[in-house]
Amino acid sequence: MRSSAILLASAMLSVTAAPALAQEGEVPHIETRQGRHALIVDGAPFLMLAGQVNNSSNYPKPLQTAWPVLDRIGANTVEVPVAWQQLEPREGQFDFSFVQALLDQARSHDKRVVLLWFGAWKNTGLAYTPDWVKVDNRRFPRMKKPDGSDHDVLTPHSAETLRADKRAFLALMTYVRDHDPQNTIVMVQPENEVGSYRNPRDYGAAAQKLFAGAVPQALTRRLGGRSGTWSQVFGNKADRAFNTWFTARYIEELAAAGKAIKPLPMYVNAALADPFKEPDPQSVASGGPQGDVLDIWKAAAPSLDFAAPDIYDRKSRNVLKHLDLYTRPDNALMVPEIGNAREYARYFWPALGRGAIGFSPFGMDGSDYFNFPLGAKSFDEATLDAYAAKYRVLSEAMRPWAKIAFEHPTWGAAKPDDGAAQEMTMGSWQITASFGQWQFGQREWFPDADLPAWASEPVGGIAVAQLSADTFLLTGDHARVSFAPAAGSPPNGMVLRIEEGHFAKDDWVTDRVWNGDQTDYGINLTARPVWLKVTMGRYR
Repeated sequence: MRSSAILLASAMLSVTAAPALAQEGEVPHIETRQGRHALIVDGAPFLMLAGQVNNSSNYPKPLQTAWPVLDRIGANTVEVPVAWQQLEPREGQFDFSFVQALLDQARSHDKRVVLLWFGAWKNTGLAYTPDWVKVDNRRFPRMKKPDGSDHDVLTPHSAETLRADKRAFLALMTYVRDHDPQNTIVMVQPENEVGSYRNPRDYGAAAQKLFAGAVPQALTRRLGGRSGTWSQVFGNKADRAFNTWFTARYIEELAAAGKAIKPLPMYVNAALADPFKEPDPQSVASGGPQGDVLDIWKAAAPSLDFAAPDIYDRKSRNVLKHLDLYTRPDNALMVPEIGNAREYARYFWPALGRGAIGFSPFGMDGSDYFNFPLGAKSFDEATLDAYAAKYRVLSEAMRPWAKIAFEHPTWGAAKPDDGAAQEMTMGSWQITASFGQWQFGQREWFPDADLPAWASEPVGGIAVAQLSADTFLLTGDHARVSFAPAAGSPPNGMVLRIEEGHFAKDDWVTDRVWNGDQTDYGINLTARPVWLKVTMGRYR
């Protein structure tokens, strides 16, 4: 660490007294319009084709191993943690050397950055707090279990923990404001996967007194329910609701104060549970922003722009449900973490189809760490290609797609675990994506022919945008797509034209027109995604 660490006094002076420096460009922000969302970077919608590095790659040397992997998959954004323990190793002395190294390396590799603050919580634990926090349990108390013993998670009820965490976070935000006028950093995540496993809330004396009191009116108004104590209002869900509210209030303190320094978008990420079951308070990260408690987070932490799912569930039904839970008129969809195994890559398409502003497989560096069974066992070419092919086609139209998705209806699908075809009605047209077919003919025509290799593999998906009543933009891979009149629509519908092309800035340029074998058996998308514009019509 640098010997010229910044003293607390000077850091806090800059936080509280210094005027905001002029930025070179418009500060990135989230815009919402008619229930759709866009991340605005440099004045226009931006899609984060991202990768998150491993937890311990937050030092200059291991960070260097990330760039070849990110370049290999075509990422335009990197998610990188900054730990409280490395920023403030001794109380009141701040070391920003890694933050500057991150900025320098990202700029040299033409990447935007999502900054992850590992403060009081990282995967619910306190491992990334400074040593002087870890060892001082009286000043920075852990949660209490029902039997009065300590639980190794910091309590969200400690004013002293919040004060110290907030002081460090604001010092970081001040450094970002003063040293990143070009907005290399486009977004900030305060804390990481907050909550508590195996102890749904703090049972210490101060927490018990709060739990016996009334639920805050801001929350009861949001939920439209009756007033009363936590147990009266939430019943057997009271412990988790209580911890969710006070954890979110803690994060709100960081987000509101951080945005006052530089108003970058801020979000929280969730460690997830089975989306089709009521979470067990003992086995879920109680207090975190899971899909069923988002309304509590919205009420408690209005300064946050959105909550986001960290997806490490290989079941397609569960993944799609998680995407649905976080796709809301009041919540932009972003996937800040998803497993980096090949099979997860197909969920890029339904995320895009739900208007996602970003997508990021986890562990995308060359540090030789792999979190199997959550993610990949290793980075073979097939695994990297699964992400690279998708990022490549989107990078060719990143700005146009982000703008189109902000302004037009979109839909996306991935091959489900059972391989069943997926359907959606958009306007007066039904769109069907099927999987595991050759490009030529119908399967029943050649019952003895071999199936393609990908027929039994977890690959394939599409993303569609409806540009007008009869015009659609389409991309995807390992899928056969058909358009047909929707039920109850006028008769005699047909495909008029299928153009393969590219974008020159925001303008569509046709490279060729598909016909004959390329269209007689549906629109067949291979392992190399392309952009297609499909025009439908009717004859009279």
